[in-house]
Amino acid sequence: MHINLTTFDGLKRPAYILEESRLRRNLQLISGVTKSANVEIILAFKAYALWKTFPIFREYISATTASSLYEARLGKEEFGSATHTFSPAYTEYEIDEIAKCSSHLTFNSLTQMERFADKALKANGTLSLGLRVNPEYSEVGTDIYNPCAPGTRFGICSDKLPAQLPDYIEGFHCHCHCESGSDVFARTLGHIEERFSPWFRQLKWINFGGGHLMTRKDYDVRLLIDTLNDFHRRYPWLKVILEPGSAFGWQTGPLVSQVVDIVENKGIKTAILNVSFTCHMPDCLEMPYKPAVRFAKTLDDNAGEHVYRLGGNSCLSGDFMGYWQFDHDLTIGENVIFEDMLHYTTVKSNMFNGISHPSIMLAKEDGELRMLKEFTFEDYKNRMD
Repeated sequence: MHINLTTFDGLKRPAYILEESRLRRNLQLISGVTKSANVEIILAFKAYALWKTFPIFREYISATTASSLYEARLGKEEFGSATHTFSPAYTEYEIDEIAKCSSHLTFNSLTQMERFADKALKANGTLSLGLRVNPEYSEVGTDIYNPCAPGTRFGICSDKLPAQLPDYIEGFHCHCHCESGSDVFARTLGHIEERFSPWFRQLKWINFGGGHLMTRKDYDVRLLIDTLNDFHRRYPWLKVILEPGSAFGWQTGPLVSQVVDIVENKGIKTAILNVSFTCHMPDCLEMPYKPAVRFAKTLDDNAGEHVYRLGGNSCLSGDFMGYWQFDHDLTIGENVIFEDMLHYTTVKSNMFNGISHPSIMLAKEDGELRMLKEFTFEDYKNRMD
């Protein structure tokens, strides 16, 4: 099936559309940074886990990062390599299997390290262990996404670390960003070094986490490369790892939906769609942020012609956002296209209310539209099986 990737005319059911050409563009840029800055950049499953596209990723990168047993298994079994793994808290009943699926494993606290380090190494003798550290500095403005906010449960502060680390600790993991620029990383790096460089001589690697949105149009890639190369000159023995998630899936495709009904209340028109914000675009409500809609202008109020709220088809009262202005009156059956809905959204979507789930489709570079996953009643039912 071939389709117009601008209008998606012919689609009658909702679908996430991953455009291969856009994905490869991102992967090529990331691969270029890897080579120019002599770092390892790995895919974070928390933002992107469409495993049927892993063969494309393997052309450009060789490793992934996991935050749970199931993500670690996905990396080992479907990506084909052991994962770099971090969890806020490992459990007695999962640590052995997680260790077997991992090449690197990072502890969030000294108590977790003391409890599980020996056990993890017995399960996997080649495992490289690390600690997550907290520089107590971050420029992330939204607290729900700020891993260094006061009172955070993430990472060990410098005043809690022993002067001499255990011999089996080989790395530090430090995550401070969320869709941030390279200027933010450069400033944050100063705080990381100020607090933790006294331990660097004891380490083999440092992982600067995710949130490096290097595929965004206004991102200063040159500054990122220069910052990383300067770091190498100061600490040439340290292997540097980055694990962005959004950067891989950024602007790689939309969520295409259709208008099911139009209702009006107190002068507000709502176009009810066959997708849901709470089910299929949860970050829009959590962040919150208002997504771009193709062929529509985002407004702050209900002023003007052809202005609509967009409403989801769940029974959650707050399953709506607004306002958008179109150049015509919307009609039942026409497409409403939400831009940039592959990263995080496909991972965090859920089946609340048992609402029909959007399909996941791949638009090949030759224009062919290929079905990756079509959800059915069995997918909903088997969640409780």
